[in-house]
Amino acid sequence: MNSFFARKFVIQGIFIALTAVLIIRLFYIQVISDEYILSAENNVIRRLPIYPARGVILDRYEKILVQNEPVYDLMIIPREVKAFDTLEFCKLIGIDITGFQKRFKKARNYSPYKASIFEKQLSVQIYGSFQEKLSNFPGFFVQNRTVRRYPDSIAAHFLGYIGEVNQKVIEKSKGFYTQGDYHGITGIEKSYEELLRGQRGVQNLMVDALNRPKGNYADGKYDTVAVSGEHMISSLDKELQKFGEQLMQNKIGSIVAIEPSTGEILSFVSSPAYDPNLMVGRKRGNNYMALLNDKYKPMFVRPIQAEYPPGSIFKVVNALVAQQFRLINENTYFFCPGGYRYGRKGFMGCTHVHGSINLKNSITESCNTYYGYAYSRMIDYAGMRPVNGFKRWRKAVSAFGIGTALGIDLPGERNGLLPTDELYTKRFKNDQWGSAYTISLSIGQGELGITPLQMANVMAIVANRGFFYKPHLIKAIGSKKVIKKEYLQKNNAGIDSKYFNVVIDGMSAVVNQPSGTAWYSKIEDIEMCGKTGTVQNPHGKDHSVFVAFAPRNNPKIAIAVIVENAGFGATWSAPIASLMVEKYIKKSISRPQIYVDRIMQANLLPGGIQFSPVSKKIASNTISSTSNTNEKPNRVIRTNE
Repeated sequence: MNSFFARKFVIQGIFIALTAVLIIRLFYIQVISDEYILSAENNVIRRLPIYPARGVILDRYEKILVQNEPVYDLMIIPREVKAFDTLEFCKLIGIDITGFQKRFKKARNYSPYKASIFEKQLSVQIYGSFQEKLSNFPGFFVQNRTVRRYPDSIAAHFLGYIGEVNQKVIEKSKGFYTQGDYHGITGIEKSYEELLRGQRGVQNLMVDALNRPKGNYADGKYDTVAVSGEHMISSLDKELQKFGEQLMQNKIGSIVAIEPSTGEILSFVSSPAYDPNLMVGRKRGNNYMALLNDKYKPMFVRPIQAEYPPGSIFKVVNALVAQQFRLINENTYFFCPGGYRYGRKGFMGCTHVHGSINLKNSITESCNTYYGYAYSRMIDYAGMRPVNGFKRWRKAVSAFGIGTALGIDLPGERNGLLPTDELYTKRFKNDQWGSAYTISLSIGQGELGITPLQMANVMAIVANRGFFYKPHLIKAIGSKKVIKKEYLQKNNAGIDSKYFNVVIDGMSAVVNQPSGTAWYSKIEDIEMCGKTGTVQNPHGKDHSVFVAFAPRNNPKIAIAVIVENAGFGATWSAPIASLMVEKYIKKSISRPQIYVDRIMQANLLPGGIQFSPVSKKIASNTISSTSNTNEKPNRVIRTNE
C-alpha cells in the first residue's frame, strides 16, 4: 500500500515539473525573448536577403576587367497592394499597362503573401526618380544588388556572363541558391562560380504602414553580413587583349598567346566577338536571343571550340617526332622534285622544286616532299608493321596535347581530333594500310583537327625545349594570391631537348631570313621563331595560320593566329602575330602606322559583309573547320604555303 502512494506522488511530481518547465518556457518566449517576434510581425518586419558583390576580375597587372555596379530590384507582395495610379507607376519604371498586368499576375500566382521580383535591375537613375514616390505604391519595395560592368568591353568569351538561376540549378545547389539569385553561366564566371559568388547575408528591416523603412529590427541583432566573392587576378594582358581584338576586326578566327614559362594565357581573342555589356541589364534577354540567333555565331568560343587541320605548322611536330624515333636527323637530306610520289599514282605537290634539302631548310622553306618521306619512315620503315608504326606515331603526337582537351579553366573546351588506327582500319576494311593511305597527316591535313589553344601550346613546348605547363586564364585567387597546384606542374612532351635546336634554327629562318616564308613579318631587335601554314578548307577559301614564339632565348610569348578564309599564312596571320609579339615585349609598335592600318582596316569576311549591329564584331557561321576528307593512295593533294 505504501508503495502505491509513493508511485502516485512520483507521477504527480513529474507532471508538476513538466508544467513548470512549459510555463517558464512560454514566459521566456513571450516576455523575455524577442526571437519569435520576427515571424509574428511580418506586417512590420521585412526579412531581406543581402546579395554579396561578386569578386572582381583583374588583368595580370591588376587592372580592372570586370567590376560591379549597383542596381535595384523592384519587389512586390501582392496581398499588400492597394489601388494607386498605375499609369504613373508604369511611366516611372519604363513599362506599359500590359506589362504591369502580366508581372502582377505572375507575382500573385507565385504567392500573394511572399515577396517576389516585379521588375529586375532598375538603374540608379530610374531608382532615384522612383524612390521619391515609393510610398504612393503600397505593396512594393526596392532591394539592392549589384550587376557586372565591363569598362573596356573586351574579352567577352574569356570573362563569360551571369544570369538568374533556374529551378534545376536551385535543386542541384542543395539549398544554396534561391529564386532571384545569379550565377555564372559561361566563361570564368562559370568556372570559378563558387569563389566569385560570395555568401548572402540577411537584413531584418522595420517598415511602417506606408512602406517606409524605419531601421533595422533589434539594432541588427538578427542580421547577418554578406561576404563578397574572391577577386581573381587573370593572366590576360588587358592592353594586349584590346590590341588583338582591334587587329581581328572584320575577320573570323582566333589569337591565343601563352607565356611559355608558366602556361599563363596572355591573350584570348575569339573573333567576331560581342560587347559583354550586352549581357547585363534589363535588355539582356533580348540581346542574348539576338546574339544566339545571329547566323554568324558571335558567341562561339573559337580558341577552344573551333577545330582546324593545322596545315604546315604540323611539320614542326613531325620533325621532332621523327628525330625522337631516330629516323631522321639534322643531316638527313631528301630530294624534292616539286612533290612527293606515293602509292601507285599518288602525288603530293610542293610549293617549289627544292632539290636536295635538309631538315632545317625543310622548315624554313616548308617543303612538303621532305615530310612525305619523313612520315613514310615513321610508318612504313620503323621496324614494325605499318599499323603499329602509326600507333607509335600517334602516341608521340598526343604527348604534345593534341587530340585531347588541355584542361583550360573554361567550360566547353573541345578535344580536337587525332585519328586512330581503328578509324583507318574500318575505312580500308583491313589493317594492311601504310603511310600512303594517310599521307595527308605528314603535312597537317586530312582528318586532323586542332584547336588554336592546342596550336599555341605546341609553340610553348618548342619554346621550352620539351615541356609545357597547363594553359590557364586565372593567375592567382584572392588577396593571398593562391595558385592552383596543377598549374605549377611540368608536363613532358616526350622529346629530348637536343632535337629542338635544328627545328628552332629553321623556325628562326622562317622569319629572319629572306628565304623564309614569313620574312615580311620580321621584328626589329627581336628574334621571333615561327612557322606559316595555309590550311585547306573544304567549305571555301583556305585558312591563314601562323604560330611562333619569341625571343629565341628565354622566350616570353608563344602565339597562334588563325584567320579563316584569308589564304596564305604569311599574308595575314604572320603579320598579326608579329604585331602582337612586338606589342607584348616592347609595349609599343615600331613599324609604320600604315603597316598596322593595313591589318586593322582589312575586311576579310566572306563577301566583305559588315558586322552585325547587335554584336561588336561579326562572326562566322562556320562552327568547325575540321576537314573530313578521305585520303587514298591515288589522291593528288593540293597544298599552298
